[in-house]
Amino acid sequence: MREFIENFVQPHFNYWAYVIIMMIGLWALIAKRNLIKKLIGMSIFQTAIILFYVSLGVKDGATIPIAPHHVAGDHADAHDSEHAESHDDHKAHPKPVADDYSNPLPHVLMLTAIVVGVATLGVALAVSQSLFKDFGTLEEDEILEQIKSGDYYD
Repeated sequence: MREFIENFVQPHFNYWAYVIIMMIGLWALIAKRNLIKKLIGMSIFQTAIILFYVSLGVKDGATIPIAPHHVAGDHADAHDSEHAESHDDHKAHPKPVADDYSNPLPHVLMLTAIVVGVATLGVALAVSQSLFKDFGTLEEDEILEQIKSGDYYD
């Protein structure tokens, strides 16, 4: 058991945490009968996925992908003596290596996912409010029973 924890759990602790959080959200979506509790489960599930994707873009020792000013573009005249000296100095600065930078794509995509998740949650809460006004409850079983019996049309 100790070997399993040292070899599989400790090195990948963040992944285990994401799976546990995701399963809590999935359990709430499946097991709960109250629609608000289901929405909370959906939010927890979504948060776990966002945390997972953001962690994929992280590298140890990496920095943000912003090119230094001398690489971004010196557009001075080539005949300028100061530029000629800095141009020779340019050889002292190596070109950026992709492994030195973290990948920004997962972070950018998850910003979009957060916005979509907030919008989805807002619409779901508005629908829940409408359901409560029509049925007088947010319990899934009671709403289905009222639909089957036709009581909600009164």
